Amino acid sequence: MATIVITGGHGGIGYECSKTLAKEYHMNLVLVGRSRERMEPVAQELREKYAVKVTVVCMDTSSLESVRSGTAEIERMIDSKEIDSLQGIICNAGVRLSGPLAYSVDGYELTFATNYLGHFLFVEGLKHDVAPNGRIVFTSSGTHDPDTTDGKMMGIAADYDTFALANAGKNNVKPISNGKSYTTSKLCIMLYTYELDRQLRAAGSTVSSIAFDPGSTFGTGFLREMPRPLQWIANSTGANWLMKLAGITIGDVIFSGQSLAKLAADPAYVDASGKYFQSHDGHLNERNSSVLSYDEKRAKQLMDDSRKLVHI
Repeated sequence: MATIVITGGHGGIGYECSKTLAKEYHMNLVLVGRSRERMEPVAQELREKYAVKVTVVCMDTSSLESVRSGTAEIERMIDSKEIDSLQGIICNAGVRLSGPLAYSVDGYELTFATNYLGHFLFVEGLKHDVAPNGRIVFTSSGTHDPDTTDGKMMGIAADYDTFALANAGKNNVKPISNGKSYTTSKLCIMLYTYELDRQLRAAGSTVSSIAFDPGSTFGTGFLREMPRPLQWIANSTGANWLMKLAGITIGDVIFSGQSLAKLAADPAYVDASGKYFQSHDGHLNERNSSVLSYDEKRAKQLMDDSRKLVHI
């Protein structure tokens, strides 16, 4: 059986995705995350229930050294035939921070390092190991688009370049808010998804690069940084109805996880490269992303700057 690597596949949307990949698509899995103690029980559950091979790799996407170590471990397993052909990579792990500004062990702003830069290095290291017609799927967010209700709630730092995002708050420059750090990191994921698609196509590759928005989901901790009125709505009776009325994209942990699995493995999405999908109110829809996300010049600059930041 083919293998799919997933970051954050042991909790929330990622857990539902892993279950669906094992149950419905009979995929072997490599669960990637920071805590072996949290991943191992999930791995054992999947092995026992669905008779698939599940391997655990400890890796922190905020640390470049950890990402390189995790990438090398996966490549070693591929070379030694410990895992079967790599059918896909799902970049699902992420953070939305509260509290004071924080930095990674490499000195980069923690949200940017965790959500975007670590996954960039991870994919750049493994993309050549993905089998023909395989898929690379990125979990983004509708909040990256300032023209939508989701995006208007927090805004994005559209004028910041890659180095400024990585070094936010340094050299006496006022840092952007936690919310903007999150949404802008998701914009970077969108830009990278599309630029990776263009590069794969130019190289004659049949590997797909796909972006996915799971929507605002309860139970995953991702509503904590939303504005207080939205938090009040989310905890009120009839929350879904009120959020839909406000124009907010509504996700569901189970449905969004199943949708993420479909994008990574279902034959129906074999031609989905370079596209953006959104889970909303029980439907998986192809959508246009933000105007900025289609800026090829910005995307190429992001790629060049990212390579410098991760020392490729």
